[in-house]
Amino acid sequence: MEIQDLKEALRENGVVGAGGAGFPTYAKLDSRAEIILMNCAECEPLLKLHRQLLEQRAEEILRTFDRIARTTGAREAIIGIKREYKAALKAIDRYIDDYPAMRVQLLDSVYPMGDEVVLIYEATGRVIRPGGLPIEEGVAVFNVETVYNVYRALEEQTPVTDKLVSVVGEVERPLTLRVPVGACLRDVVAHAGNITVKEPAFLVGGPMMGNLMSGDAVVTRTTNAVIVLDRSHTLIQRKNRNPAIDLKRAASACCQCETCTSLCPRHALGHPIEPHKFMRSAANRDFQDTNVFLNTFFCSSCGLCENFSCPQGLAPRSLIADYKLGLRKAGVKVPQNVQPVPVKQSREYRRAPEERLEARLGLTRYEAEAPLQPDDCWRKAELIQKVKIMLSQHIGAPAVPVVEKGDQVVTGQCIARPAEGLSVAIHSSVDGIVQEVTAQYIAIRKTEIKGM
Repeated sequence: MEIQDLKEALRENGVVGAGGAGFPTYAKLDSRAEIILMNCAECEPLLKLHRQLLEQRAEEILRTFDRIARTTGAREAIIGIKREYKAALKAIDRYIDDYPAMRVQLLDSVYPMGDEVVLIYEATGRVIRPGGLPIEEGVAVFNVETVYNVYRALEEQTPVTDKLVSVVGEVERPLTLRVPVGACLRDVVAHAGNITVKEPAFLVGGPMMGNLMSGDAVVTRTTNAVIVLDRSHTLIQRKNRNPAIDLKRAASACCQCETCTSLCPRHALGHPIEPHKFMRSAANRDFQDTNVFLNTFFCSSCGLCENFSCPQGLAPRSLIADYKLGLRKAGVKVPQNVQPVPVKQSREYRRAPEERLEARLGLTRYEAEAPLQPDDCWRKAELIQKVKIMLSQHIGAPAVPVVEKGDQVVTGQCIARPAEGLSVAIHSSVDGIVQEVTAQYIAIRKTEIKGM
């Protein structure tokens, strides 16, 4: 397959990175890629959807991964997977011998192994420069679910209309299921039975990097999990932070022990991120060294400094995120041509085991199987009757609506075309009637359409 044909197919079928920020997959296809890397490191604690999908669909995923390698001209295809994922590894073993250019890279169960920069170093030994892209080092990274969506686009002519989501925490039956894009979180959580606390909070995306959202928020192409916790849980209290109080606490309590910097995964790879210096400068409003603030652009927001490292329970990750946002709003650009220093020799001894991280977060009791349900589980339950499909579910320009209020649509029908520049198409996730079209979303009521 010609690379341009593959790009066009993925753009029109709305395939984006399903494991992170939603970068359009077609834009990652590049003939400079010497190595393509499939990420099955399941970065966040409690999430299991990627290993489960790989276990059930290994043949289709490996065949498609090989097809991407041949199309881009990559000489090697690496599957990065944690060695504890025994069932997924067994599934891979059944088919990998058919692909001589493909190999498995076993990974340790440490956080954040699924971080793109960390994974690339573990699998290839290559270091991505601060603020740089993997392709600069001849690498392209694809999530497991993303590769499966490529398979569905190419071999089943099916666009991205649904998303695998794990529902865990304070629910009766933790599970992973495929739901239509645009479904509200409350309806998705209902598939896991009753909520077991009186005042639940929905943490979407993962305990470390996720965000608190209301039950009315909707599933997008990048929603990986909904973690239901009591509002009194320490993790929820941390998410409901007050930046002004965080700064005052930093000024009074930060002892400059440097543990946040010592355990920072990006710092260990030579990136100029030193959270302890940022905390000192921000808390004391010391702007003599502006690099301390400019280097916040290189933080991955993994949250390890805040939720694991700091003995005082301070919030470096959150304050760094606030400063990054402020710099962007002020028009400050990411520093260019910053080169990493050599990888720290101590890196191997300063990693955060996932089991200890879960215990520190107070999540050990929620470690459950969360089995993957049949694809049509949500249809049988009849809990999802309406979807609100966002036009911007990806990095780049929002898609442009091509339907109007009152139009009948079917599952898979294009309802918004790609905009100029970096963008992908959006498709209806249900059969139904368009109820509302705005600059932000398209709302559709699920119905049985005659003749369809």
